[in-house]
Amino acid sequence: MTLPLDPQREAFAVPPEIAYFNTATLSPQLHRVRAAGEGGLERRGRPWTITASDWFTDVERVRARFGELVGADAEGVALVPATSYAFAVAARNLALRRGDRVLVLAEEYPSGIYSWREATRASSAEILTVHRERAQSWTEAILDVLDERVSVVSVPNVHWTDGGLVDLAAVSARSRDVGARMVIDGSQSIGAMPFDVTALRPAFVTSVGYKWLLGPLGVSYLWVAEEHRGGAPVEQNWIAREGSEDFARLVDYRYEYQPGARRYDVGQRTNFELVPMAIAALEQLGEWGVDRVAATLARTTRTIAGEAAALGLDPLPEAQRGPHLLGVRVPDAIRSEIVPALAAADCYAALRGDTLRIAPHVHVTDADIARLVDALAAVLAR
Repeated sequence: MTLPLDPQREAFAVPPEIAYFNTATLSPQLHRVRAAGEGGLERRGRPWTITASDWFTDVERVRARFGELVGADAEGVALVPATSYAFAVAARNLALRRGDRVLVLAEEYPSGIYSWREATRASSAEILTVHRERAQSWTEAILDVLDERVSVVSVPNVHWTDGGLVDLAAVSARSRDVGARMVIDGSQSIGAMPFDVTALRPAFVTSVGYKWLLGPLGVSYLWVAEEHRGGAPVEQNWIAREGSEDFARLVDYRYEYQPGARRYDVGQRTNFELVPMAIAALEQLGEWGVDRVAATLARTTRTIAGEAAALGLDPLPEAQRGPHLLGVRVPDAIRSEIVPALAAADCYAALRGDTLRIAPHVHVTDADIARLVDALAAVLAR
């Protein structure tokens, strides 16, 4: 059995009086990530010390570190600024025909939905939106409608509103059976749950870097299956071209791209301030081990779920959610006041629809949990 970590509060810039349960919006900051950013700013302030090779060295380090987190090597990883960029790459390279269906989840995060709406509109394909009954899992709801008419399955590992779990292995197997290509948004799971592209065999996987990967805004990731690495990027930039390391010959324009998935990199991938922060974050996750992070967060959310149920609230059952993200349905009468009431107690979580979304990380202590439970009890007592 994977052992949980002890609380890692000292690794994070979270004051002792703050109980922070909102990693699913924006991660708490690691001290080592901040130090890496300050070092990056200092380096950027001395541009005469930056050499041609420096435009590539750290970029390859962060590419390799993310590859390790998803069970792959660096060749399949592209560096993108946001999931919307990644979805644009996927939509451009997964051809849709008239009558094809793109399967998405109801109330899924907007970036993917908007991308697939535009792609289906342009190709006369259609969106198939999966709704879940209250007693039904997302996996069951997906498998009920996933048939040969579906061309693309675009799903997360957990639903962003309440942590509802999608069994990606089961969905992947059905997708292959019916000839559908799978696109996974791992923004709310990669870094907090073990993830293996070799087992799941998706076409594309994306994740932002500023949530469960503990890094900065502006550095996100796209993993691309080998059969799609020769496709069309959404932009034409100089650094993705073969031979771009030789600055003296950049005017010898090339048709060929850098190997692997690098053709999909955003043009300003070499961010001397942000990339070192992303490296520091991914290295910290590697040292802790994602399996131990998941075990730690499962213990935390299990404790909170039990306390919430004792207060008469309705937490999503453990079997139906990810280990790290807990949705608690709240009564209509207190929905508008619950987040302000928590904030008044220096306790921070998010409301998504009728669900209080509780998203801890390994900084959370027993005292933080007690603060959260006491604040919930107080607002219910009103």
